[in-house]
Amino acid sequence: MTDPERPGAEQWVPHTVDLGRLRSAAAECRGCELWRDATQTVFSSGSRKSRFMLVGEQPGDKEDLAGEPFIGPAGQLLDRALEEAGIAREEAYVTNAVKHFRFERRGMRRIHQKPAVGNIVACRPWLDAEMRSVKPDVIVCLGATAGRAVLGRPTRVTAERGHPLSAEGIDQGIVVTTHPSAVLRVRDADEREAAFAAFVDNLVVAREISAP
Repeated sequence: MTDPERPGAEQWVPHTVDLGRLRSAAAECRGCELWRDATQTVFSSGSRKSRFMLVGEQPGDKEDLAGEPFIGPAGQLLDRALEEAGIAREEAYVTNAVKHFRFERRGMRRIHQKPAVGNIVACRPWLDAEMRSVKPDVIVCLGATAGRAVLGRPTRVTAERGHPLSAEGIDQGIVVTTHPSAVLRVRDADEREAAFAAFVDNLVVAREISAP
């Protein structure tokens, strides 16, 4: 039986590769319950000509308010890592596995909550449409949630990161790495720098896969 709170996004996804139409349609999506509390759908940034598709977990508080993905500290770290990896920002299409912010309200604050598997499954039709539209050379999964969404199975970032992977129904190469927010959470300065360097190394693998 279909969960009425999570019917899935398929009925809202138009049969088009036009990103503008996809973004407009996504604003009306009611594929899971998250739209009720989120400010808005946060779809993506980037163009159909992008060689790289970077998939994160979900929008955060700032992204939910602004309607753009990766505009906070994690996005700034991602931009720096892309530059160090030799990937031009304009070559990167950035999106999330889940398009609405899932959070717990504590007083005036909205605290991030990891998306449920049901949210990931409900939102997958949008990710499929984005892959059909952009047709990137390589897909980079930023964290375990993104890995699960793209690969269709539980993903162990520590064991699988930085290795070229594949998934049924996806023609592109896939690389799993950590989410940039995980790098930011490392408190020790030396360990954080090492985590950032490892993140950059994983992006280099993606760049090498995409090389003609």
